[in-house]
Amino acid sequence: MKRSSSERIQALTSSGLWGDKTLCDYLRLQAAERPNQLAAVDQPNRSEWAVGDAIRLTFKQLDNASDAMALDFIDRGVGYGDRVMIQMPNVVELMVCYYALSKLGAIASPLPVQYSSHEISTLSAVLQARWFVGLTDFKGQDLANNGLVAVTSEQIIRVGEELPLRIEALPQADLQRLTQYRERHPVDANDVFTVCWTSGTTGTPKGVPRSHNMWFSSGCVTATGSEYAPGDVLLNPFPMVNMSALGGFLFPAVRLGCTVVLHHPIDVPVFLGQVQSESINFTIAPPALLNKLAKEPGLWNSFSFPNLRGIGSGSAPLSPEMISTFEGDYGVRIYNIYGSNEGIALISAPDVIPDPKQRAALFPRSGGRGAPWQGEIHTSVQSKVIDVDSGEEVWGEGARGELCFSGPTVFDGYLGMESTDIFTSDGFFRTGDLVEICGGEAEFYRIAGRLKDIINRGGMKISPAEIDTLLEGHDALAEVAVCAYPDADLGEKICACIVVAPGERAPSLADLCAFLAKQGLAKFKLPERLHVVAALPRNPLGKVLRHELSAALPPLEAE
Repeated sequence: MKRSSSERIQALTSSGLWGDKTLCDYLRLQAAERPNQLAAVDQPNRSEWAVGDAIRLTFKQLDNASDAMALDFIDRGVGYGDRVMIQMPNVVELMVCYYALSKLGAIASPLPVQYSSHEISTLSAVLQARWFVGLTDFKGQDLANNGLVAVTSEQIIRVGEELPLRIEALPQADLQRLTQYRERHPVDANDVFTVCWTSGTTGTPKGVPRSHNMWFSSGCVTATGSEYAPGDVLLNPFPMVNMSALGGFLFPAVRLGCTVVLHHPIDVPVFLGQVQSESINFTIAPPALLNKLAKEPGLWNSFSFPNLRGIGSGSAPLSPEMISTFEGDYGVRIYNIYGSNEGIALISAPDVIPDPKQRAALFPRSGGRGAPWQGEIHTSVQSKVIDVDSGEEVWGEGARGELCFSGPTVFDGYLGMESTDIFTSDGFFRTGDLVEICGGEAEFYRIAGRLKDIINRGGMKISPAEIDTLLEGHDALAEVAVCAYPDADLGEKICACIVVAPGERAPSLADLCAFLAKQGLAKFKLPERLHVVAALPRNPLGKVLRHELSAALPPLEAE
């Protein structure tokens, strides 16, 4: 399935920004050039929280294992163009699965392990999933069984039970079967390879189709901006289900021949132990973890990290003091990363913005009108700012408006949705983020807020409208709306603002959470605060003004 127009493909290909290789093509190249180098590595305590012992695969073994899994998929009936939901934590089998589906031309739709029946059934209807792949044991939960709300039991593939990993080269007859299948179903670098998910302001999940070329373009921005080198060892602690891990690790690693070491979920001693024992060169970490490590030098200095060059972070504001500590005391460079599944890609690197105070809050205005930046990372990605009311482009220091993006990293539109309001008339993606242009040469963006009502809880994007809709079914509530409130560790958390129905007793926070959990809502979306109001603030059209709800919340210590 292709989403990009032939005109777009031709323009980006002729400019050298898109190529002709898929994910599995690069794997085959690396397996030939560096067969014995490690490619995929589990964390050492995997068996404590997931089925199976820790696995370490070389590029050759990864190629063999994905050949075997691809053939297993064919024998089960999975084929070219099939839409496959995947729910697995960061284990080596997940990486093998991506490569196997790439070899078949199937479409991978990864799901966070936190997603439950409500999310999975909703997304499956949008995706029209044909298959569900799940790990049989993650913290005692059989993730494969979650697929029963999406597909039939015959369409569930159970990794770790029915589908063990095979790392030996396939027998010649089997390899020939796979080769013949791929010859009958050739995969193009502009075919859609993934449909990841991002929450919408309407409560309807949005599927983000992305091709191999889009992912490699995003990976190129990450690798260039974060200064990856061929053969680097990279530690990925973020779930391999969206931009952070796919664009940050999976795609750039196979293109450059880097080792990907997996970690999940965050366990600080294990994480630091991996940085030391695996000789990590680069990793990413949430701001809360970096703040903790900056304030606890004893913990940091109890390990040795001679090979660690840099750490990327984002999803919440960075602390200038944290950056100064890491670079001044620990000798590790900090990269501020701003991205999205749709293809936003900005990186504040030490060489680009040396001042920690500026780097914590500012991003280079890549491709913007009159911006002074040079180099591939800045010229391949185009950005501009439009006035919120008129839609006209604004520029110059102090101008504010909606950030818009164009270029090889950007997707073509949401799955099954019209693109009228998503892109500007000249093809720029409207991010919904409010930015201010700043700097003496108008060379920076400062993220000033969001035009959209998305709540960003530690990097997990949550649609408040989705939670509103579920809570509206509570008998004790006349009105309800959730809003964000600030949190030092996660950036934002969720508050439920309720209007109690006449004659009813106000439910407790625990009551509301139990009500939502019963409907299958994922735990990370549950409110962590409750505020009773007489009425919800609305505009003349009846839309709830969430920013007014957030602004009116009393200090936590006052409740």
